[in-house]
Amino acid sequence: MNKKALIAMSGGVDSSVAAYLMKEQGYDCIGATMKLFHNEDAGVSRERSCCSLDDVEDARRVAYALKIPYYVLNFTARFREDVMGRFVAAYESGATPNPCIDCNRYLKFETLFRRAKELGYDFVVTGHYVRTVYDSERGRYLLKKALDETKDQSYVLYAMTQEQLAHTQFPLGALQKSQVRAIAEQCGFVNAKKQDSQDICFVQDGSYADFIEQYTGKTYPTGNFIDQSGTILGTHKGIIHYTIGQRRGLGISSAQPLYVTAVNPEDNTVMLGPSDALYTKTLTANHINLISVDNLESPTHLKAKIRYQQTEQPATVVQTGSDTLTVTFDEPQRAITKGQALVLYDGDTVVGGGTII
Repeated sequence: MNKKALIAMSGGVDSSVAAYLMKEQGYDCIGATMKLFHNEDAGVSRERSCCSLDDVEDARRVAYALKIPYYVLNFTARFREDVMGRFVAAYESGATPNPCIDCNRYLKFETLFRRAKELGYDFVVTGHYVRTVYDSERGRYLLKKALDETKDQSYVLYAMTQEQLAHTQFPLGALQKSQVRAIAEQCGFVNAKKQDSQDICFVQDGSYADFIEQYTGKTYPTGNFIDQSGTILGTHKGIIHYTIGQRRGLGISSAQPLYVTAVNPEDNTVMLGPSDALYTKTLTANHINLISVDNLESPTHLKAKIRYQQTEQPATVVQTGSDTLTVTFDEPQRAITKGQALVLYDGDTVVGGGTII
C-alpha cells in the first residue's frame, strides 16, 4: 500500500510543486488549505495575501490538475486564539511578535498535523524551504537549512518536535527557487509565476496598530516619550505603535536621530535614545524547543539569529533552566527585541530556539 501524504496547499507555487513532487514519488496524496480567518475578524475589505478566496481557487485548480482530492479545513477559531490573540497580547505587553512562527507551531504542525493523523495520513507535506534528516547516532530527527539559502525558512520552524519532524516532509529543501518555478511552468500550474506572499496575512496594508484596535475594540492611551534619564521628550500615540529600533513616525525633533530603545507598558512610556543605545551583547529566552539535543549540558558556542532577515551571529549559549536560555554574543547586536524568536544553529543544523524575553 502506498504511503499517504496530506499536502498543506496555500495556493502558492511552492506548495503546489511540493504536491506534484510527492505524487511523482508515488504517495497517495490529498490537498488541504487551512481557512484561518474571517475577513471581518481582520478588518480586511478585500481578498488578499495568503489563504484568500483567490488562493483557495488556485490551490483547487492545481489539485484538480494533479488529480488529487482537495479540501478546505476551517481552523478560524484556533487561528484567532493562538495567532491573532497572541499577536495582540504581545504588542500590549511591549513585545514584537512573529505571528508566522505561531501559525506554523499551533496551526500547521499541531492542528493540521493532528487532523492528518486522525485521517490516517503518514505525512504532512509543506512547501517550506528546509531539509530534515535522521541522525542514527543521536537517534534524532534534525532540521537543516535549505540548499537555497536565499529562501531558507528554518528560522520559522525551530519549534517543531521530534514527532512532527518524523511525520513531515519538505520536498523543496534541496531545490533552488528557480527550479521550483520551472517545474510549475512545465506542469502548467496557474500559479507558476505568482509572487510570494510577504505581508502578515491578517494585517491590511501593514498597519499593525489599526488591526489591533479593530480586533480589540480598544483605544490605546497616549503617553510620554522619555530619554535614557527619564526626561520627558514628547507624547506618543500609544505603545502598540512602537517597536525596538524604530526611527520613523516618532514626531520628535532632535539634534541627533532618535530610536525606540524600550517600550514600557507598566508606566505607558516609550524610551528613545541614540543608535548606540540599541546595541547589547546578551539576551534571555524562554519557551525553548531544542531539536538536535535534549539539553545543552554546558556552555556551547553556536550561531544565533534574532530576526528572520538577520544573518546568524556567533554566541555562547547557556541553558539556565528547563525552559530558559541565556545568550552572550561575541559582538554587540542591534535592537534585540522582546517577543522575537531566537534560533540557534550549528553549521546548517537547527539546534533549537525560544522567545526573547
